[in-house]
Amino acid sequence: MSSRTVHPTISTDPDIRRAFARDWSGLEMLADAVARPTSVEEVQELLREATSNRTAVTPAGAQSSTTGASIADHGLLLSLRNLAHIGAVDTDTRTIRVGAGAIVADVRRAAEAAGLLFTPDPTSEEESTIGGAIACNASGARSLRYGATGPHVRAITVLLASGERLALRRPALEKNTVGYPITHDPVEWFVGSEGTLGVVVEAELALHPLPAQVLGLMVPFARERDALAFVVAARRSPAVHPRCLEYFDQGAMDIARDAEGSTGWATEATAMVYVEETGADEAHQAELPLDEWLSLAETHHALSDDIRVYDSPASQREARRLRHAVPATMNERGAARRPYGGRKVSTDWAVPYPRLAEALGLARRHADEAGVPRGIAYGHAGNGHPHQNFIAHDADELQRIEQVVYATLKDVIAMGGTVAAEHGIGKLKRRWLPLQASAVQQRVMRALKHELDPLGLLAPGNVL
Repeated sequence: MSSRTVHPTISTDPDIRRAFARDWSGLEMLADAVARPTSVEEVQELLREATSNRTAVTPAGAQSSTTGASIADHGLLLSLRNLAHIGAVDTDTRTIRVGAGAIVADVRRAAEAAGLLFTPDPTSEEESTIGGAIACNASGARSLRYGATGPHVRAITVLLASGERLALRRPALEKNTVGYPITHDPVEWFVGSEGTLGVVVEAELALHPLPAQVLGLMVPFARERDALAFVVAARRSPAVHPRCLEYFDQGAMDIARDAEGSTGWATEATAMVYVEETGADEAHQAELPLDEWLSLAETHHALSDDIRVYDSPASQREARRLRHAVPATMNERGAARRPYGGRKVSTDWAVPYPRLAEALGLARRHADEAGVPRGIAYGHAGNGHPHQNFIAHDADELQRIEQVVYATLKDVIAMGGTVAAEHGIGKLKRRWLPLQASAVQQRVMRALKHELDPLGLLAPGNVL
């Protein structure tokens, strides 16, 4: 990295650069230098120097990105991990103000200590930061009821590439016809922008009342089609009120069983759905519809004797741990293939939820035709949004898997779906952007990028 002055937070030490060279994408990129500022003012100074020197800057949090968005092969890697302050919860306005480096799960715990809930819950909540969650508009299991991160961001402090500081707050208006709608809420410009438009350094987050009670159910099925039909029925039923509908195919179930050490449980199952029920009115104590869930499961041929009930916070944390074991295990398997030119290939496409079974069937047919192992499928079936994780054992298999993903994404788009529902585009999925975004949409994106980052210094290679 060329620099007229060396900022005290910048290091070019090879070991430090290597420590920031990987995220969860399976890629490895070595930036020219790493900066670890401890204040917003230091970030401003770094950005001003970078602009003066025409140095590229890639913001990063805990580097749990699956798309290569938080690593860089040149310029300055700007780690925001030290901006981890978590302010006091304002119980009157139900908000909390936090730094970009705050860990998502720590924010959730701070809210719960005040009797409130921070609803965004990416599976990697213990390893992901608020800045990263905003940058890719992260979602999670509970997004079925509460939505992704974006709607819970009330205000942000963001620094442009020049170092200019913007304090942006979502408007409270119910009606507004002034100018183009794209200008009405500038917070929206930065949610999901993956560090390409500005550096979010602080956020005010909306909190939700804690549900009076939560019921979890792990529902196994002998046939996948019954499991996915159960998901559709649960979405449509007025008798149940799921806040999450999480899916495990047989491969994902095997990983969860191993993580729990209960290999003898539900041995006839080929699929499983984890449900959380919080009632129609979450804030008030009421009898949760356990019987209705069991009836719905029986109607869809669930293995009733193997259904597990999670009726305490501790047991529900254990259920989430089993869910998290799936991507964690796949990350480990992918990392083991890096020396051979392979890696994990993950997808986060989504389709309208009633068409999920059809989409998974097409994805598997493409894998079979290409002669590669089918991806392990798990995740947010309630939103029509599974994750498929493939393990490429070498460079040749990696190429064939990427062809499978491309064929699948074309089918997904034809169904009215999206190539990326949760993890963003980053560097790995940039090639898929034209499948979904028209030429005019891409020109509008580039125009916004040029206005906010005219030198193109922020997060080069991400998205565009």
